[in-house]
Amino acid sequence: MIARKLMAAAALAVVTVPASAGQAQARTSSSAISVMSWNVCAGTNPGCFFYGRDMREVAVKVAWYAVTQPIRPDVIFLQEFCSGGTATLESLLEQKTGRAWTVRSSILTVKGGSPKVCAPDRQGRPRGHTAVTVAVAGNAATFQAHGLTSPPWYVKRMALCAAIPARRVNVCGTHLSAGLSYDDREPGAPFRRKQVEELLAAAAKPGYRAVFGGDLNLAPPDSRQSTAAKRRILAPVYAAYAECDQNGTRDGRWTEKHVREDGSVSKRKLDYLFAPRGSVTRCHVAQDAAPSDHRPIYVKVGLG
Repeated sequence: MIARKLMAAAALAVVTVPASAGQAQARTSSSAISVMSWNVCAGTNPGCFFYGRDMREVAVKVAWYAVTQPIRPDVIFLQEFCSGGTATLESLLEQKTGRAWTVRSSILTVKGGSPKVCAPDRQGRPRGHTAVTVAVAGNAATFQAHGLTSPPWYVKRMALCAAIPARRVNVCGTHLSAGLSYDDREPGAPFRRKQVEELLAAAAKPGYRAVFGGDLNLAPPDSRQSTAAKRRILAPVYAAYAECDQNGTRDGRWTEKHVREDGSVSKRKLDYLFAPRGSVTRCHVAQDAAPSDHRPIYVKVGLG
């Protein structure tokens, strides 16, 4: 089993993980890399199915989405995952896919620097801390956690990157601040604007292709969602990279379903996967993700 180490959230942690023999080496010559991103909504939202569920149950569903969709991921980004499930997820991915995996979680912290605790399971057992998680199949990878500028009154956001030398790819998953009264609440979303800049900087690694994304909590530039000022925040990212589902416009299929207080439902795109222009060969959004308010999104990126 690949050695496991939990990433601390407050600092820029760097961990290099060697590839295992056999299966791990078999993938290094691939001419493409596929990435999946999913906000599993497992941590602290009582309105989500995975709230208070055993993390093995969460990991089983993640592994199911890794093997049942048209795109089989080599890399997985998760948001609102609980760090106590990191080792379980790694083990289940290896069992279900027949490949070696390395899974790392970067913990979010709250005001004062203490970790943001996930709700316990239904038996009262701890499930760890709210985290952004990145899983890499097969290849050796160097993981690095990047702190993002965040509202000092709420959660410190993180981007977790994994540089994969065998493929010359740097993958980064994140979960940006939300436009809620207790988070990035000021007009124009100044913290998310800064976070996007920092995410771009973290993803850009000399000599490597950047593939990055996650739950960015922002509307696409050409959508009718949100405000014009907030829609413009992602415009520089679309200018420099291709988003897997943009399909001719800077927009895409909905990835998040929100039930308002009056019972009405809004569907919007909040989840993204970006890659170098001209490299996206396929994009997929899962049709149903009942355990979460978000749907998994997948991209296949050519490396030729």
